[in-house]
Amino acid sequence: MALHATAFSFTGVSTSSKSSRSALLSVFPLPRRCTVKATSQYPPSFPRCKIQGRALPSDSGPLEKDESSLVVCFGEMLIDFVPTTSGLSLAEAPAFKKAPGGAPANVAVGISRLGGSSAFIGKVGEDEFGYMLAEILKENNVNSDGMRFDPGARTALAFVTLRKDGEREFMFYRNPSADMLLQEDELDLELIRKAKVFHYGSISLITEPCKSAHIAAAKAAKDAGVILSYDPNLRLPLWPSAESAREGILSIWDTADIIKISEEEISFLTQGEDPYDDNVVRKLYHPNLKLLLVTEGPEGCRYYTKDFSGRVKGIKVDAVDTTGAGDAFVAGILSQLASDVSLLQDEGKLRDALSFANACGALTVMERGAIPALPTKEVVLNTLLKSVA
Repeated sequence: MALHATAFSFTGVSTSSKSSRSALLSVFPLPRRCTVKATSQYPPSFPRCKIQGRALPSDSGPLEKDESSLVVCFGEMLIDFVPTTSGLSLAEAPAFKKAPGGAPANVAVGISRLGGSSAFIGKVGEDEFGYMLAEILKENNVNSDGMRFDPGARTALAFVTLRKDGEREFMFYRNPSADMLLQEDELDLELIRKAKVFHYGSISLITEPCKSAHIAAAKAAKDAGVILSYDPNLRLPLWPSAESAREGILSIWDTADIIKISEEEISFLTQGEDPYDDNVVRKLYHPNLKLLLVTEGPEGCRYYTKDFSGRVKGIKVDAVDTTGAGDAFVAGILSQLASDVSLLQDEGKLRDALSFANACGALTVMERGAIPALPTKEVVLNTLLKSVA
């Protein structure tokens, strides 16, 4: 749905600015709050495991969660080092801001910030960065029962170059990093099977044993009737070649129920075809797909289903760092989908949810780093209100 300056419409209800907040809250109710005990212990009180498959203890977070709408995110969690000054090369950057990241982890935290229920499955190193990341999941009320530690490999690091326009280039340190070493027998299958949505990317397909773990996790979810959500999140420097990246990304394409891709990824996967041509995009729409989303940065997004398609305008802001914007968008749409799967058949509901997701993405680019910039539901709703005031 396009955002207009005079009125805001959700599921067929058009309102003036005086009643806009009530209309927004009727569609996107804020989560209820409850109390939680604070802890001063750091690192957290889980053991530094020396065996594979050891799960972390979890506790309830500051928000009540609906476990029937659980989104389980599978893949990598790492540390992003983001330059404090944009427009410089890595060598020229005077300093870096340390920020937790990794696309699946970003989505998990993003959903929780928006009041949804989420879990993360993946592996980090048995090192200070790994335990820091585990603590961040705990602080953000993300279920970390499926998180594992590797005593022999380090937590992955990524140095991110920010161009003057806020776009990024990456240099990764993972030879191998712990996320690449997750094994199939370390999977929390019970957690996967009770999800409403199972979300993943393609980076976990690059090397074994994580590739086999990824395929097994997705199969367990599919067999349990869980909705599969796929964001390829192309990172060419991590793949042996462009052809292996294209082949790897497409190898699991037809199993996904929901796919989110960028314009650049369309061009890559179609070997240079026009990402703005609907006929080109439709080539990527497989017979069992329920929803294909194409993100267009500040311009918003396009959506395609079997029965309808369209575009939803974005919210333009001054970009500081685009890291995590796509993940925030995914968190926004999955947080809505997990609580109401009927939006896949209802175009009005879908457009509302995509307006919400676009706002999530826009807010994230206004701050450096991915997880630190992910917005809360209240901030998103306030932004939507201001955009139509």
